[in-house]
Amino acid sequence: MNFLKSLFPRRLDGGSGNGHGSAGSRDGYAPVTQDTQAAITELSQVVRNNPDAVEIYLALGNLYRSHGEIERAVQIRQNLIVRPGLAPKVAARTWFELGKDFKRGGFLDRALAAFEEAKKLGGDTVGIVSELALLTADSGDFERAARYYGQLGNEIAQAHYMVRLAQDHFADDNDSIGFKWLKRALKAYSGSLEAWLELLTQDLRQDDWLDLARHLDKALSSVAQDQRFVLLEGLLEASKRRRYGDHVVFETDKPFQYHPQPEFCDAVLPVLQKQEPDLLLQFYAAWMLCRHDPEESRRWLEKTLVLQPEFWPARLELLALDMLDQEMSAPFRKQLEFFILRARELKRFVCRRCGLKRETVFFACPRCRSWHSIKYRTTINE
Repeated sequence: MNFLKSLFPRRLDGGSGNGHGSAGSRDGYAPVTQDTQAAITELSQVVRNNPDAVEIYLALGNLYRSHGEIERAVQIRQNLIVRPGLAPKVAARTWFELGKDFKRGGFLDRALAAFEEAKKLGGDTVGIVSELALLTADSGDFERAARYYGQLGNEIAQAHYMVRLAQDHFADDNDSIGFKWLKRALKAYSGSLEAWLELLTQDLRQDDWLDLARHLDKALSSVAQDQRFVLLEGLLEASKRRRYGDHVVFETDKPFQYHPQPEFCDAVLPVLQKQEPDLLLQFYAAWMLCRHDPEESRRWLEKTLVLQPEFWPARLELLALDMLDQEMSAPFRKQLEFFILRARELKRFVCRRCGLKRETVFFACPRCRSWHSIKYRTTINE
């Protein structure tokens, strides 16, 4: 065992020491990370000299997995599992590692079965339930994913997958069941961006402008203040898709490009106008006003620059508005249009955890999988 500690001191001491380990590492199930053929060779020799050392077998299997030799890692786990007299705790850990082997190899059904067996033997440990939550979510089993995330105390993820269930029912015209799942999602987490946005989208689908305004008002007071823009961005995108489909192309040199229908603006604008001064809410109010009252839209954009002079989206739209009224030579107009086009290609949203930049909103970061870590890039250098 001293030999193993010298190779993997952090692994055998129960953690990585950086405070940011995976759910598996918190349960002592994290794989070793030394991906070298030399370590595999040395451990293989130890195994031959001490065939009863279960810990060494598990470490060797982890090294095979990290080295990409999935078949050999699986073989080691399976040989351990059939060993008579294996303690339940060790068996649970072996099934857990087997699940990670299958997952690494892309055999998701087998991985899910292995993690479930580990759960039977080892109980609802954080590492096991975390893997089950991820796998059921990725396989589309949203009800089980919601249940597992509820066990983990992750209310944001739990509500997210309840909303995914609701969306499936809405797509099948089972509106009553869909609304029940939305209600459950908001009960699980009252600040769920996904649940409020789906509820608003359903109001939009039914042209229920009174409920749209009422629900938006409540949503803005329920979700995190720095993420309210997600509701408005999502609503505008849903309105655009409903009116024009997914593939319409707008003129990139025009202010705000897409303009929602008057009924939409009449429902949303009063809700935004009664809010306390807020950079992004004022920006979206200017967006709503642009077609119907360009001068008032300009005033709202100028208000945002009082709050934050470096707010580049407002300056971009002000430039587009000014171009509508200015006499300029064709070459100069062409240069400005090129500048606006390139500026519109900037990704507006960023993950506050890992820095990933995206043009569309996200609820879980595609890179680091952090929940509700989205931020609007109010300055270019964010």
